[in-house]
Amino acid sequence: MFNYWFVLFIAVITEILWALSLKWIHHQPGIWPIAASVLLTATNMTLLSFAMRGIPAGVAYAVWTGLGAVGVAIFSAIVFGDHLNNGQIASMALVILGVVGMKLSTG
Repeated sequence: MFNYWFVLFIAVITEILWALSLKWIHHQPGIWPIAASVLLTATNMTLLSFAMRGIPAGVAYAVWTGLGAVGVAIFSAIVFGDHLNNGQIASMALVILGVVGMKLSTG
């Protein structure tokens, strides 16, 4: 049996990388950052659509966007020095709890 959840996890990683690539373009304008962003966009959409073959679309999209948003916030703080306050961190924890709930209730 194919593991669509693993594909979705890889899609989340490419979503995070894609969003961070947009900020990278701002810091390092040029053809290579733009090309990386375009490649990540295509990869991201392909993986998400493939994951939706085995996971309900609403669940896959909620997991993808939720974990993507949390990942971007965390890695943007690490890589670019963006600030996260306690309210943002608590809210990200709630998003993660929601994603876990979606996974557990989907099977």
